[in-house]
Amino acid sequence: MNSDQSAAPILPGATIGVLGSGQLGRMFAIAAKQMGYRVVVFSPSKDSPAGQVADVEFCGKYDDLDAVAEYAKQVAVTTLEFENVLPSTIDAAKQFTLVRPGRRVLETTQHRLKEKTFLRDAGIPVAEFRPVTNLSELQSACENLLPSVVKTALSGYDGKGQVVVRDKNDLSNAWEQLQTDNAIVEELVDLQSEFSIVGARGPNGESAVYSPIKNVHRNHILDVSTSPFDLGKKLSIEAEQITHAIMEELGSIGVLCVEFFLCSDGRLLVNEIAPRPHNSGHLSIEAHVTSQFEQQVRAICGLNLGSTHQTRPAAMVNLLGDCWEHGAPRWNQALSYPNAKLHLYGKSSPQRGRKMGHITATAETLDTATENALAARESLAPQRTTSTPADHAGKSVSP
Repeated sequence: MNSDQSAAPILPGATIGVLGSGQLGRMFAIAAKQMGYRVVVFSPSKDSPAGQVADVEFCGKYDDLDAVAEYAKQVAVTTLEFENVLPSTIDAAKQFTLVRPGRRVLETTQHRLKEKTFLRDAGIPVAEFRPVTNLSELQSACENLLPSVVKTALSGYDGKGQVVVRDKNDLSNAWEQLQTDNAIVEELVDLQSEFSIVGARGPNGESAVYSPIKNVHRNHILDVSTSPFDLGKKLSIEAEQITHAIMEELGSIGVLCVEFFLCSDGRLLVNEIAPRPHNSGHLSIEAHVTSQFEQQVRAICGLNLGSTHQTRPAAMVNLLGDCWEHGAPRWNQALSYPNAKLHLYGKSSPQRGRKMGHITATAETLDTATENALAARESLAPQRTTSTPADHAGKSVSP
């Protein structure tokens, strides 16, 4: 088996794979096929979002190591679309193919305490935190750390596995709610805004980052992402340098996203690392020379990284299962907005809070792009009467 730092690029025409079969795998597969690769996805179920567009949908369970090995034999390199992959799954795949990113990256980023400790030890600014394994430790940690957020160390996403605590009287209920003996308590910082930076690093150490993307959440789920986000030159440079440093320190190969807090006092803090393409980076498909998914293909295959230059301001809005609650969404209404691009993920059962797709709008100004993306989403509601495309021309829909 070649070293993970192998200098030989994996060229178009080869077969590459992704462990995971959701929307990130779907958009990765689309980008890879556009570049001339064959794609195999490892999926725990049939007719998955990624499996619908891949050349082969290999069905198996992540803890079925024989199945993982058979999958790995079919691909020259595999990447991942989510970080909660078992280390044993990575080890089984590594016997037969390159795995990018590798085990160290995953073991660090899938465990909140390990991740925060890694960042702190690397000199990266993070909120104050403490490890806790029981209620007594939580009570001691919060003596000087309230208000705070208590999070499970493993398996949390989109606000799951975390509870905000503002008073000592809330600690017992918070601990009972989390049902864990492996947690982390963090300082609750006073936020001005949240943003992310998507980066990529190749096996030869070449790295590139996209400009900051501002993120707004609703019910702990990303709702709207907009770019460019004007942090100011000094903070933008600092955030980009932090992203480069994290990728280098981890030895990451592939796409990685760093989620930042901009505090009210002007400090930058790193919240989390996602060792994969990120929801906020979906707007790069329409707004950048190289999308985050093409960049992922380039990085794991050892090709030159693409330009991260942004060509137009852009806004992306998530489409959750909530959009289906009152009937089938009116897709044609949304597409009447100039430069609105619809991405549906091929999921068969819409559920409240489940990510089903997104809409990205680009325009000459960020305000217009944002207004168009939001209006396009609003127009999906079956009971709403919307104007015609001609009526849009005099409103906030300029290209």
